[in-house]
Amino acid sequence: MCNVLLLVIGIQFIHRAQSSFVILNPTPAPSAIAEMARSSDSARAASCAPDERDGLTSYDKLLCRLYTTNLFNAKTEGLKTMETLHRALGSPMDASGARVVHIAGSNGKGSTAFKMARALKRSGYRVGLFSSPHISCFRERIQIDDVPCSEAIVEECLTKVFDLCDDRGIPATFFEVLTAAAFLIFAREKAEVVVLETGLGGRLDATNVIKKPALSVITSIGLEHTKILGDTIPKIALEKGGIIKEGCPVLVGNNVPVEVLRKCAKDRKASQFYECKDLLGKESGGECTQVDYDADNSRTATAALTLLQRNWASDGPERTISPQDVAAGVGMRPKCRFEEITCSVVNTDSSAKVRVILDVAHNPQAIEHLMAKVRAHYPSSRLRIVVGMSADKDLKECSKILLDNVPHPKFIHLVESPNPRCAPIASILEANPELDGCNHKESSVSLQVKEAMKLASVKDELLVVCGSFYIMADAREELGIKEPRDSRAIGDETAKIIQRRQGHSR
Repeated sequence: MCNVLLLVIGIQFIHRAQSSFVILNPTPAPSAIAEMARSSDSARAASCAPDERDGLTSYDKLLCRLYTTNLFNAKTEGLKTMETLHRALGSPMDASGARVVHIAGSNGKGSTAFKMARALKRSGYRVGLFSSPHISCFRERIQIDDVPCSEAIVEECLTKVFDLCDDRGIPATFFEVLTAAAFLIFAREKAEVVVLETGLGGRLDATNVIKKPALSVITSIGLEHTKILGDTIPKIALEKGGIIKEGCPVLVGNNVPVEVLRKCAKDRKASQFYECKDLLGKESGGECTQVDYDADNSRTATAALTLLQRNWASDGPERTISPQDVAAGVGMRPKCRFEEITCSVVNTDSSAKVRVILDVAHNPQAIEHLMAKVRAHYPSSRLRIVVGMSADKDLKECSKILLDNVPHPKFIHLVESPNPRCAPIASILEANPELDGCNHKESSVSLQVKEAMKLASVKDELLVVCGSFYIMADAREELGIKEPRDSRAIGDETAKIIQRRQGHSR
Protein backbone atom coordinates (compact mmCIF):
# COMPACT_ATOMS: atom_id res chain seq x y z
CA MET A 1 0.00 0.00 0.00
CA CYS A 2 2.80 2.43 0.86
CA ASN A 3 4.38 1.96 -2.55
CA VAL A 4 1.06 2.79 -4.18
CA LEU A 5 0.59 5.91 -2.11
CA LEU A 6 4.02 7.20 -3.08
CA LEU A 7 2.78 7.62 -6.64
CA VAL A 8 0.77 10.66 -5.61
CA ILE A 9 2.75 13.80 -6.35
CA GLY A 10 2.45 17.19 -4.76
CA ILE A 11 -0.64 16.92 -2.57
CA GLN A 12 -0.83 19.66 0.02
CA PHE A 13 -2.81 18.39 2.99
CA ILE A 14 -3.71 21.20 5.33
CA HIS A 15 -3.69 20.94 9.09
CA ARG A 16 -5.13 23.99 10.79
CA ALA A 17 -3.85 24.91 14.24
CA GLN A 18 -4.20 27.96 16.44
CA SER A 19 -0.97 29.91 16.10
CA SER A 20 0.90 30.63 19.32
CA PHE A 21 3.17 33.27 17.81
CA VAL A 22 3.05 36.61 16.08
CA ILE A 23 5.38 37.30 13.22
CA LEU A 24 7.43 40.46 13.69
CA ASN A 25 9.62 40.95 10.63
CA PRO A 26 9.22 38.37 7.90
CA THR A 27 11.36 38.43 4.80
CA PRO A 28 9.48 40.94 2.57
CA ALA A 29 7.02 39.05 0.39
CA PRO A 30 6.48 40.06 -3.23
CA SER A 31 3.60 42.47 -3.78
CA ALA A 32 2.03 39.69 -5.79
CA ILE A 33 0.79 38.01 -2.59
CA ALA A 34 -2.02 40.52 -2.18
CA GLU A 35 -2.91 40.18 -5.84
CA MET A 36 -2.84 36.39 -5.49
CA ALA A 37 -5.34 36.57 -2.65
CA ARG A 38 -7.61 38.89 -4.62
CA SER A 39 -7.35 36.65 -7.68
CA SER A 40 -8.26 33.60 -5.63
CA ASP A 41 -11.23 35.31 -3.97
CA SER A 42 -12.64 36.76 -7.19
CA ALA A 43 -12.25 33.48 -9.07
CA ARG A 44 -14.08 31.54 -6.37
CA ALA A 45 -16.87 34.10 -6.21
CA ALA A 46 -17.31 34.23 -9.99
CA SER A 47 -17.09 30.63 -11.11
CA CYS A 48 -16.12 28.30 -8.30
CA ALA A 49 -18.97 28.37 -5.81
CA PRO A 50 -18.71 25.38 -3.44
CA ASP A 51 -20.92 22.39 -3.85
CA GLU A 52 -23.14 22.22 -0.76
CA ARG A 53 -22.86 18.42 -0.70
CA ASP A 54 -19.12 18.22 -0.13
CA GLY A 55 -17.83 21.76 0.30
CA LEU A 56 -15.69 21.47 -2.84
CA THR A 57 -15.61 24.06 -5.60
CA SER A 58 -15.21 22.98 -9.22
CA TYR A 59 -11.58 24.16 -8.93
CA ASP A 60 -11.07 21.99 -5.85
CA LYS A 61 -12.50 18.97 -7.65
CA LEU A 62 -10.16 19.45 -10.59
CA LEU A 63 -7.18 19.49 -8.23
CA CYS A 64 -8.45 16.32 -6.58
CA ARG A 65 -8.61 14.70 -9.99
CA LEU A 66 -5.14 15.97 -10.89
CA TYR A 67 -3.59 14.68 -7.67
CA THR A 68 -5.03 11.21 -8.30
CA THR A 69 -4.37 11.05 -12.06
CA ASN A 70 -2.96 7.65 -13.05
CA LEU A 71 -2.60 6.86 -9.38
CA PHE A 72 -2.25 3.13 -9.92
CA ASN A 73 -0.65 3.20 -13.35
CA ALA A 74 1.71 6.19 -13.33
CA LYS A 75 3.82 5.01 -16.24
CA THR A 76 4.82 6.84 -19.39
CA GLU A 77 6.75 5.88 -22.49
CA GLY A 78 9.56 8.41 -22.46
CA LEU A 79 8.30 11.64 -24.00
CA LYS A 80 5.83 9.93 -26.31
CA THR A 81 2.73 10.65 -24.21
CA MET A 82 3.69 14.26 -23.56
CA GLU A 83 4.51 14.85 -27.21
CA THR A 84 1.12 13.41 -28.20
CA LEU A 85 -0.67 15.60 -25.66
CA HIS A 86 1.24 18.73 -26.66
CA ARG A 87 0.42 18.20 -30.36
CA ALA A 88 -3.24 17.53 -29.53
CA LEU A 89 -3.38 20.89 -27.76
CA GLY A 90 -1.97 22.62 -30.83
CA SER A 91 1.65 22.69 -29.61
CA PRO A 92 1.12 25.87 -27.57
CA MET A 93 4.77 26.22 -26.57
CA ASP A 94 5.81 26.15 -30.23
CA ALA A 95 2.90 28.13 -31.70
CA SER A 96 3.04 30.97 -29.15
CA GLY A 97 6.52 32.06 -30.18
CA ALA A 98 7.55 32.49 -26.54
CA ARG A 99 11.25 32.28 -25.79
CA VAL A 100 12.01 29.52 -23.32
CA VAL A 101 14.72 29.32 -20.68
CA HIS A 102 14.87 25.66 -19.65
CA ILE A 103 16.45 24.93 -16.26
CA ALA A 104 17.48 21.59 -14.74
CA GLY A 105 19.64 20.67 -11.75
CA SER A 106 19.77 18.75 -8.50
CA ASN A 107 19.69 21.88 -6.36
CA GLY A 108 19.07 25.53 -7.15
CA LYS A 109 16.96 25.19 -10.28
CA GLY A 110 13.84 26.63 -8.65
CA SER A 111 15.65 29.58 -7.12
CA THR A 112 17.55 30.29 -10.33
CA ALA A 113 14.28 30.21 -12.29
CA PHE A 114 12.64 32.53 -9.75
CA LYS A 115 15.49 35.05 -9.90
CA MET A 116 15.59 35.06 -13.70
CA ALA A 117 11.83 35.52 -13.98
CA ARG A 118 11.93 38.49 -11.60
CA ALA A 119 14.77 40.16 -13.51
CA LEU A 120 13.16 39.59 -16.93
CA LYS A 121 9.86 41.02 -15.75
CA ARG A 122 11.65 44.14 -14.51
CA SER A 123 13.30 44.36 -17.93
CA GLY A 124 9.95 44.79 -19.67
CA TYR A 125 9.12 41.24 -20.75
CA ARG A 126 5.86 39.45 -20.02
CA VAL A 127 7.18 36.41 -18.18
CA GLY A 128 5.71 33.00 -17.41
CA LEU A 129 7.29 30.94 -14.63
CA PHE A 130 6.75 27.20 -14.18
CA SER A 131 8.20 25.64 -11.03
CA SER A 132 7.43 22.90 -8.54
CA PRO A 133 6.46 21.86 -6.01
CA HIS A 134 4.43 24.60 -4.36
CA ILE A 135 4.61 25.61 -0.72
CA SER A 136 1.09 26.69 0.23
CA CYS A 137 -1.00 27.16 -2.91
CA PHE A 138 -1.10 25.07 -6.09
CA ARG A 139 -1.18 28.19 -8.28
CA GLU A 140 2.34 29.10 -7.14
CA ARG A 141 3.50 26.59 -9.77
CA ILE A 142 2.27 28.68 -12.73
CA GLN A 143 2.92 32.42 -12.57
CA ILE A 144 2.58 35.33 -14.97
CA ASP A 145 4.65 38.43 -14.18
CA ASP A 146 5.30 37.32 -10.60
CA VAL A 147 1.59 36.62 -9.91
CA PRO A 148 0.22 33.09 -9.53
CA CYS A 149 -2.40 32.43 -12.18
CA SER A 150 -6.07 32.66 -11.25
CA GLU A 151 -8.23 29.74 -10.22
CA ALA A 152 -10.45 30.49 -13.21
CA ILE A 153 -7.74 29.95 -15.81
CA VAL A 154 -6.43 26.86 -13.99
CA GLU A 155 -9.94 25.44 -14.09
CA GLU A 156 -10.36 26.29 -17.78
CA CYS A 157 -7.04 24.82 -18.91
CA LEU A 158 -7.08 21.73 -16.70
CA THR A 159 -10.58 20.94 -17.97
CA LYS A 160 -9.38 21.24 -21.57
CA VAL A 161 -6.42 18.93 -20.93
CA PHE A 162 -8.52 16.33 -19.10
CA ASP A 163 -11.23 16.40 -21.78
CA LEU A 164 -8.62 15.86 -24.47
CA CYS A 165 -7.03 12.97 -22.58
CA ASP A 166 -10.46 11.37 -22.11
CA ASP A 167 -11.55 11.84 -25.73
CA ARG A 168 -8.32 10.54 -27.27
CA GLY A 169 -7.31 7.99 -24.66
CA ILE A 170 -4.06 9.76 -23.77
CA PRO A 171 -2.72 8.14 -20.55
CA ALA A 172 -1.04 11.27 -19.19
CA THR A 173 0.49 11.32 -15.71
CA PHE A 174 0.09 14.00 -13.03
CA PHE A 175 3.11 15.97 -14.18
CA GLU A 176 2.26 15.65 -17.87
CA VAL A 177 -1.24 17.02 -17.27
CA LEU A 178 0.17 19.82 -15.10
CA THR A 179 2.83 20.72 -17.67
CA ALA A 180 0.35 20.71 -20.53
CA ALA A 181 -2.03 22.99 -18.59
CA ALA A 182 0.85 25.36 -17.82
CA PHE A 183 1.80 25.51 -21.50
CA LEU A 184 -1.80 26.40 -22.38
CA ILE A 185 -1.87 29.12 -19.73
CA PHE A 186 1.37 30.68 -20.92
CA ALA A 187 0.09 30.74 -24.50
CA ARG A 188 -3.27 32.24 -23.53
CA GLU A 189 -1.61 34.85 -21.32
CA LYS A 190 0.75 35.73 -24.19
CA ALA A 191 3.95 35.23 -22.22
CA GLU A 192 6.93 36.53 -24.19
CA VAL A 193 9.45 34.57 -22.13
CA VAL A 194 8.79 31.34 -20.24
CA VAL A 195 11.22 30.26 -17.52
CA LEU A 196 10.69 26.53 -17.30
CA GLU A 197 11.95 24.40 -14.40
CA THR A 198 12.14 20.65 -14.98
CA GLY A 199 10.31 18.36 -12.61
CA LEU A 200 12.77 15.46 -12.36
CA GLY A 201 15.90 14.82 -14.38
CA GLY A 202 15.69 16.39 -17.81
CA ARG A 203 15.98 13.98 -20.73
CA LEU A 204 12.60 12.32 -20.10
CA ASP A 205 10.96 15.16 -18.18
CA ALA A 206 7.60 16.32 -19.51
CA THR A 207 8.94 19.87 -19.99
CA ASN A 208 11.49 18.54 -22.48
CA VAL A 209 9.03 18.55 -25.39
CA ILE A 210 10.10 22.12 -26.15
CA LYS A 211 12.10 22.18 -29.36
CA LYS A 212 14.24 25.32 -29.43
CA PRO A 213 15.02 26.89 -26.03
CA ALA A 214 16.68 30.27 -26.01
CA LEU A 215 18.95 28.86 -23.31
CA SER A 216 19.37 25.62 -21.37
CA VAL A 217 20.73 25.95 -17.83
CA ILE A 218 22.04 23.17 -15.58
CA THR A 219 22.53 24.55 -12.06
CA SER A 220 24.14 21.71 -10.10
CA ILE A 221 24.49 17.94 -10.00
CA GLY A 222 24.18 15.78 -6.88
CA LEU A 223 23.19 12.23 -6.01
CA GLU A 224 19.38 12.18 -6.09
CA HIS A 225 16.63 9.92 -7.39
CA THR A 226 19.35 7.36 -8.06
CA LYS A 227 16.89 4.58 -8.94
CA ILE A 228 15.56 6.73 -11.77
CA LEU A 229 18.46 8.94 -12.87
CA GLY A 230 21.46 6.71 -12.18
CA ASP A 231 23.73 5.96 -9.25
CA THR A 232 26.71 8.17 -10.15
CA ILE A 233 27.24 11.88 -10.70
CA PRO A 234 28.16 11.43 -14.40
CA LYS A 235 25.03 9.35 -15.07
CA ILE A 236 22.81 11.93 -13.39
CA ALA A 237 24.59 14.73 -15.27
CA LEU A 238 23.79 13.08 -18.59
CA GLU A 239 20.11 12.80 -17.62
CA LYS A 240 20.02 16.50 -16.70
CA GLY A 241 21.98 17.26 -19.87
CA GLY A 242 19.11 15.77 -21.85
CA ILE A 243 17.56 19.27 -21.98
CA ILE A 244 20.44 20.46 -24.22
CA LYS A 245 19.18 20.99 -27.78
CA GLU A 246 20.90 21.18 -31.13
CA GLY A 247 21.75 24.73 -32.16
CA CYS A 248 20.93 26.18 -28.71
CA PRO A 249 23.33 27.55 -26.06
CA VAL A 250 23.85 25.91 -22.67
CA LEU A 251 25.12 27.32 -19.38
CA VAL A 252 26.29 25.24 -16.41
CA GLY A 253 26.65 26.29 -12.78
CA ASN A 254 29.52 25.74 -10.37
CA ASN A 255 28.72 22.35 -8.88
CA VAL A 256 28.61 20.16 -11.97
CA PRO A 257 30.99 17.72 -13.70
CA VAL A 258 31.95 20.26 -16.36
CA GLU A 259 33.74 17.96 -18.78
CA VAL A 260 30.91 15.41 -18.74
CA LEU A 261 28.41 18.13 -19.64
CA ARG A 262 30.78 19.75 -22.13
CA LYS A 263 30.95 16.45 -24.04
CA CYS A 264 27.19 16.04 -23.72
CA ALA A 265 26.71 19.50 -25.25
CA LYS A 266 29.07 18.64 -28.08
CA ASP A 267 27.33 15.33 -28.76
CA ARG A 268 23.96 17.10 -28.81
CA LYS A 269 25.36 19.81 -31.10
CA ALA A 270 24.69 22.76 -28.80
CA SER A 271 25.62 26.09 -30.35
CA GLN A 272 27.73 27.22 -27.38
CA PHE A 273 28.78 25.86 -23.99
CA TYR A 274 29.35 28.31 -21.15
CA GLU A 275 30.48 28.20 -17.56
CA CYS A 276 29.59 31.18 -15.39
CA LYS A 277 33.19 32.38 -15.42
CA ASP A 278 33.08 32.64 -19.22
CA LEU A 279 30.42 35.36 -18.89
CA LEU A 280 31.21 36.95 -15.55
CA GLY A 281 34.92 36.34 -15.06
CA LYS A 282 36.40 34.52 -12.11
CA GLU A 283 34.70 34.86 -8.76
CA SER A 284 35.97 37.74 -6.65
CA GLY A 285 36.14 37.92 -2.87
CA GLY A 286 33.17 37.91 -0.56
CA GLU A 287 31.15 35.07 0.87
CA CYS A 288 32.31 31.73 -0.40
CA THR A 289 29.64 30.19 -2.57
CA GLN A 290 30.63 26.76 -1.29
CA VAL A 291 28.53 27.52 1.81
CA ASP A 292 25.83 29.58 0.14
CA TYR A 293 23.48 28.16 -2.44
CA ASP A 294 21.87 31.57 -2.87
CA ALA A 295 25.18 33.06 -3.97
CA ASP A 296 25.63 30.15 -6.39
CA ASN A 297 22.10 30.56 -7.72
CA SER A 298 22.47 34.32 -8.06
CA ARG A 299 25.70 33.91 -9.99
CA THR A 300 24.17 31.33 -12.32
CA ALA A 301 21.11 33.53 -12.89
CA THR A 302 23.31 36.57 -13.52
CA ALA A 303 25.40 34.67 -16.06
CA ALA A 304 22.26 33.44 -17.83
CA LEU A 305 20.76 36.94 -17.96
CA THR A 306 24.05 38.35 -19.23
CA LEU A 307 23.97 35.88 -22.10
CA LEU A 308 20.32 36.62 -22.88
CA GLN A 309 21.00 40.36 -22.97
CA ARG A 310 23.78 39.73 -25.44
CA ASN A 311 21.58 37.51 -27.61
CA TRP A 312 18.47 39.70 -27.37
CA ALA A 313 20.16 43.06 -27.86
CA SER A 314 17.98 43.78 -30.89
CA ASP A 315 14.74 43.78 -28.84
CA GLY A 316 14.91 47.54 -28.38
CA PRO A 317 15.34 49.96 -25.47
CA GLU A 318 12.00 49.11 -23.85
CA ARG A 319 13.28 45.56 -23.27
CA THR A 320 16.80 45.97 -22.01
CA ILE A 321 18.13 43.56 -19.41
CA SER A 322 20.05 46.21 -17.51
CA PRO A 323 22.58 45.55 -14.74
CA GLN A 324 20.18 47.26 -12.33
CA ASP A 325 17.31 44.95 -13.27
CA VAL A 326 19.60 41.92 -13.05
CA ALA A 327 20.82 42.93 -9.60
CA ALA A 328 17.27 43.56 -8.35
CA GLY A 329 15.96 40.27 -9.75
CA VAL A 330 18.74 38.00 -8.55
CA GLY A 331 18.69 39.71 -5.16
CA MET A 332 15.29 38.13 -4.50
CA ARG A 333 14.73 34.57 -3.40
CA PRO A 334 11.69 32.29 -3.14
CA LYS A 335 10.12 31.64 0.21
CA CYS A 336 11.63 28.87 2.29
CA ARG A 337 15.10 29.39 0.84
CA PHE A 338 17.03 30.61 3.88
CA GLU A 339 13.99 32.71 4.72
CA GLU A 340 14.59 34.51 8.01
CA ILE A 341 11.80 35.75 10.27
CA THR A 342 11.53 36.80 13.89
CA CYS A 343 8.55 35.61 15.93
CA SER A 344 7.36 36.56 19.38
CA VAL A 345 6.12 33.74 21.58
CA VAL A 346 2.97 35.17 23.16
CA ASN A 347 1.99 32.20 25.31
CA THR A 348 4.84 32.70 27.78
CA ASP A 349 5.26 34.95 30.80
CA SER A 350 7.68 37.11 28.85
CA SER A 351 7.31 38.03 25.19
CA ALA A 352 10.54 36.40 24.05
CA LYS A 353 11.56 36.70 20.43
CA VAL A 354 12.86 33.78 18.40
CA ARG A 355 14.80 33.95 15.16
CA VAL A 356 13.57 31.34 12.68
CA ILE A 357 15.09 30.12 9.41
CA LEU A 358 12.88 28.27 6.92
CA ASP A 359 14.63 26.29 4.21
CA VAL A 360 13.57 23.44 1.92
CA ALA A 361 17.03 21.84 1.92
CA HIS A 362 15.99 18.21 1.53
CA ASN A 363 18.98 16.19 0.32
CA PRO A 364 22.47 15.75 1.80
CA GLN A 365 24.15 18.29 -0.47
CA ALA A 366 21.55 20.97 0.25
CA ILE A 367 21.45 20.29 4.01
CA GLU A 368 25.25 20.48 4.16
CA HIS A 369 25.13 23.88 2.47
CA LEU A 370 22.30 25.05 4.74
CA MET A 371 24.14 24.13 7.93
CA ALA A 372 27.33 25.77 6.66
CA LYS A 373 25.45 28.98 5.91
CA VAL A 374 23.70 28.93 9.29
CA ARG A 375 27.09 28.59 11.00
CA ALA A 376 28.53 31.39 8.88
CA HIS A 377 25.68 33.77 9.72
CA TYR A 378 25.06 32.69 13.34
CA PRO A 379 28.40 31.31 14.59
CA SER A 380 27.57 31.59 18.29
CA SER A 381 23.94 30.43 18.22
CA ARG A 382 22.78 27.08 19.52
CA LEU A 383 20.39 25.41 17.09
CA ARG A 384 17.04 23.75 17.49
CA ILE A 385 15.86 21.97 14.34
CA VAL A 386 12.41 20.92 13.14
CA VAL A 387 12.75 18.58 10.16
CA GLY A 388 10.58 16.39 7.98
CA MET A 389 11.93 14.45 5.03
CA SER A 390 10.69 12.95 1.78
CA ALA A 391 10.74 9.17 1.60
CA ASP A 392 12.92 9.06 -1.52
CA LYS A 393 15.86 10.93 0.03
CA ASP A 394 18.95 9.62 1.80
CA LEU A 395 17.42 9.66 5.29
CA LYS A 396 20.54 8.39 7.06
CA GLU A 397 22.92 10.92 5.55
CA CYS A 398 20.51 13.84 5.91
CA SER A 399 19.92 13.09 9.59
CA LYS A 400 23.64 12.54 10.21
CA ILE A 401 24.44 16.05 8.99
CA LEU A 402 21.79 17.52 11.28
CA LEU A 403 23.03 15.52 14.27
CA ASP A 404 26.55 16.84 13.64
CA ASN A 405 25.24 20.38 14.13
CA VAL A 406 23.48 19.99 17.49
CA PRO A 407 24.93 18.98 20.87
CA HIS A 408 22.32 16.30 21.50
CA PRO A 409 19.49 14.59 19.52
CA LYS A 410 16.94 16.26 21.84
CA PHE A 411 17.49 19.49 19.89
CA ILE A 412 15.94 17.86 16.82
CA HIS A 413 12.15 17.61 16.32
CA LEU A 414 11.08 15.02 13.74
CA VAL A 415 7.79 15.63 11.96
CA GLU A 416 5.85 14.10 9.11
CA SER A 417 3.23 15.46 6.77
CA PRO A 418 0.12 13.51 5.72
CA ASN A 419 1.46 13.85 2.19
CA PRO A 420 2.28 10.32 1.05
CA ARG A 421 5.65 11.41 -0.33
CA CYS A 422 6.86 12.30 3.17
CA ALA A 423 8.91 9.77 5.12
CA PRO A 424 7.21 8.37 8.22
CA ILE A 425 9.08 9.17 11.42
CA ALA A 426 9.54 5.42 11.97
CA SER A 427 11.45 5.20 8.68
CA ILE A 428 13.74 8.06 9.66
CA LEU A 429 14.48 6.49 13.04
CA GLU A 430 15.14 3.16 11.39
CA ALA A 431 17.56 4.78 8.93
CA ASN A 432 19.50 6.44 11.75
CA PRO A 433 19.02 4.97 15.25
CA GLU A 434 21.15 7.81 16.70
CA LEU A 435 18.01 9.96 16.44
CA ASP A 436 16.31 7.89 19.12
CA GLY A 437 16.75 10.65 21.71
CA CYS A 438 15.12 13.33 19.56
CA ASN A 439 11.60 14.75 19.89
CA HIS A 440 9.43 12.43 17.82
CA LYS A 441 6.47 11.29 19.91
CA GLU A 442 4.25 13.92 18.29
CA SER A 443 4.39 13.86 14.49
CA SER A 444 2.27 16.96 13.81
CA VAL A 445 4.20 19.75 12.11
CA SER A 446 2.16 22.46 13.83
CA LEU A 447 2.48 20.99 17.32
CA GLN A 448 6.22 20.33 16.98
CA VAL A 449 6.85 23.85 15.67
CA LYS A 450 4.85 25.23 18.58
CA GLU A 451 6.87 23.20 21.10
CA ALA A 452 10.19 24.02 19.44
CA MET A 453 9.35 27.73 19.51
CA LYS A 454 8.62 27.63 23.22
CA LEU A 455 11.86 25.81 23.99
CA ALA A 456 13.89 28.08 21.71
CA SER A 457 12.42 31.18 23.36
CA VAL A 458 13.38 29.98 26.83
CA LYS A 459 16.89 28.86 25.87
CA ASP A 460 17.71 31.64 23.40
CA GLU A 461 18.17 29.26 20.49
CA LEU A 462 18.02 29.74 16.72
CA LEU A 463 15.20 27.66 15.25
CA VAL A 464 15.75 26.04 11.85
CA VAL A 465 12.77 24.47 10.06
CA CYS A 466 14.03 22.45 7.11
CA GLY A 467 13.52 19.46 4.86
CA SER A 468 10.58 18.52 2.68
CA PHE A 469 8.48 21.11 0.85
CA TYR A 470 5.44 19.33 2.23
CA ILE A 471 5.94 20.37 5.85
CA MET A 472 6.37 24.06 5.10
CA ALA A 473 2.77 25.19 4.67
CA ASP A 474 1.82 23.97 8.17
CA ALA A 475 5.03 25.34 9.67
CA ARG A 476 4.47 28.76 8.11
CA GLU A 477 0.88 28.89 9.30
CA GLU A 478 1.90 27.96 12.84
CA LEU A 479 4.52 30.74 12.77
CA GLY A 480 1.81 33.24 11.89
CA ILE A 481 2.61 33.81 8.22
CA LYS A 482 -0.52 34.87 6.37
CA GLU A 483 -0.73 33.74 2.74
CA PRO A 484 -3.19 32.01 0.40
CA ARG A 485 -3.58 28.28 0.97
CA ASP A 486 -5.59 25.70 -0.87
CA SER A 487 -8.70 24.35 0.81
CA ARG A 488 -8.29 21.59 3.37
CA ALA A 489 -11.18 19.86 1.64
CA ILE A 490 -8.88 19.09 -1.33
CA GLY A 491 -6.62 16.94 0.83
CA ASP A 492 -9.53 15.29 2.60
CA GLU A 493 -11.28 14.40 -0.65
CA THR A 494 -8.07 13.22 -2.28
CA ALA A 495 -7.46 10.84 0.63
CA LYS A 496 -10.99 9.43 0.20
CA ILE A 497 -10.39 8.87 -3.53
CA ILE A 498 -7.15 7.02 -2.78
CA GLN A 499 -8.89 4.81 -0.22
CA ARG A 500 -11.74 3.98 -2.60
CA ARG A 501 -9.37 3.09 -5.44
CA GLN A 502 -7.23 0.96 -3.15
CA GLY A 503 -10.34 -0.95 -2.18
CA HIS A 504 -11.27 -1.53 -5.83
CA SER A 505 -7.75 -2.63 -6.74
CA ARG A 506 -7.63 -5.44 -4.19
